[in-house]
Amino acid sequence: MALTYHNNNSISNVTSFPQVPIGSPVLLSTATASASASIEFTSGIDSTYDVYKFEFINIHPSVNEAYLGINFSTDNGSNYNVTKTTTFFQAYHFENGSATNLQYAGSADLAQSTGDQRIISGIDDDNDSSGSGYLSVFNPSSATYVKHFISQCNTVYPDTSNLCVQQYVAGYANTTSAVNAIIFRMSSGNIDAGTIKLYGIKAW
Repeated sequence: MALTYHNNNSISNVTSFPQVPIGSPVLLSTATASASASIEFTSGIDSTYDVYKFEFINIHPSVNEAYLGINFSTDNGSNYNVTKTTTFFQAYHFENGSATNLQYAGSADLAQSTGDQRIISGIDDDNDSSGSGYLSVFNPSSATYVKHFISQCNTVYPDTSNLCVQQYVAGYANTTSAVNAIIFRMSSGNIDAGTIKLYGIKAW
């Protein structure tokens, strides 16, 4: 196999590289909460893209320590009750530096449950507090496989000294029917403020 050598002394002098395929996100929709009981995405989730990614930006609850949950629908949003099995773990650090920890949060996971899966747990309702992060759902239109999803979020948890909490969720919607709608809602009260963006990503 022949090797190609570049005599350039710095990468700024390289005139071109072979094209690298990239799964670039395409913005499909944006929802902005304002004392919203829920945010639903009932269109745009189909076989067009292999991955659907949601970004949560400054999600603020109306009730202290409420969590943002997710559920799935196979009937265009008439029902959000797809069976799920999940895992949930988190790392935290107190603002005053008094404690840190990495833990599996067994009370936040699901075992073949149709209930909402918490994505951002225990958000502080102080005016300057919120939760942000992302969720990826893989091949929701598959008629063969269950629907895997992965989430990573960060939030401020209320305490005598506030905590920075990084939360990781993964699991699958245990259905071979196409998932075509997704809902986000708080465990108590409303989504007082915040933005959720939906992107579609094609596989390489």
